[in-house]
Amino acid sequence: MKRPPLRAVPEGVRLLVERFPEWKLDALLVSALPNIRYLTGFTGSNALLAITPGGVLLFTDPRYDIQAREQAGCPVKVVRGPLTAAANAWIARQRLKRVGFEKSRLLYSDYAALKEALPLGASLIAVAGWVEQLRMVKSEEEIGRIRQSVLTNSAALAASLPRIRAGISENDVAAELEYQMRLHGAEKAAFDTIVAAGERTALPHAEPGPRLIEANQLLLIDMGASQAGYASDMTRMFVLGKIGGRLRGIFNAVRKAQLAGIDSVRAGVTAGQVDRRARQVLQSEGLGKAFVHSTGHGLGLEIHEAPRIGKKDKTALRAGMVITIEPGAYIDGLGGVRIEDTVLVTSTGCEVLTPTPKELISL
Repeated sequence: MKRPPLRAVPEGVRLLVERFPEWKLDALLVSALPNIRYLTGFTGSNALLAITPGGVLLFTDPRYDIQAREQAGCPVKVVRGPLTAAANAWIARQRLKRVGFEKSRLLYSDYAALKEALPLGASLIAVAGWVEQLRMVKSEEEIGRIRQSVLTNSAALAASLPRIRAGISENDVAAELEYQMRLHGAEKAAFDTIVAAGERTALPHAEPGPRLIEANQLLLIDMGASQAGYASDMTRMFVLGKIGGRLRGIFNAVRKAQLAGIDSVRAGVTAGQVDRRARQVLQSEGLGKAFVHSTGHGLGLEIHEAPRIGKKDKTALRAGMVITIEPGAYIDGLGGVRIEDTVLVTSTGCEVLTPTPKELISL
């Protein structure tokens, strides 16, 4: 049975309105669809949300008339034509002067359309990350959805493993994984599934292709499910046959770094400190330069959310955040290793949500 949309977050709207005085805003236009879903429960593909101290109004088009009225926890305005034109007419009727917009989430063409038709005396004020900051700490309902997504993802991998063998292509493996995700309850993959074999494991974001997986190769699978709107993320390493001692040594070093990163996660620790702990392990193993990305990221309605678990991120972790821990090491011409879990931050540490064993699995 399909789960209902996430309940609207009126508390989130209240917290946004509380920020209006510091920016002298009369209203805020929310254009990012994940942010609109978070605030209203609406899951359609075309929407604009207007927030004022007096209330909330959702603009959408006739395709979503029934859906919006069923899902959105706020009044709905169904309009024909560009939503920006409807928003400008609303700004004029409300006699608003300073209207905030999500500067990193609004297409330039939409920004230009808004600005060109603004009523006399009105202006657009760029704000960034307001809703995303609220979304960092998950509610119990959100955590439950992420837990289920994680379990579905792991179940899809387990169901796919018997079909993975030398002689099939990376594309075949990716297709099987995504098929199993849907069979186990996901709406879709949370991102393009990564399957890489042999030397291609040195590509952190390798795209699966027609290349056949051979015996005595390392295999990297990075996969995530999207279920009830919420993402999961996991990377595991496999070997078909035998691999050399150097690759096994890299695997052991990355596993050690990943466990150290997880051990450092707790409320109050900064994202940068977690990254630093995992990075120190790989540096001590002579693999510091082979670790070319951050240690992880937040996830939820989107696969990549704040905070970024990176060197310079000073965000203090809070209980209820859900993040990934995924250090890796990549050697051109040899291969690469990444191990990744989805992790829930708690007041005293963390809970690893991913149940799949992280040992090097022989197929």
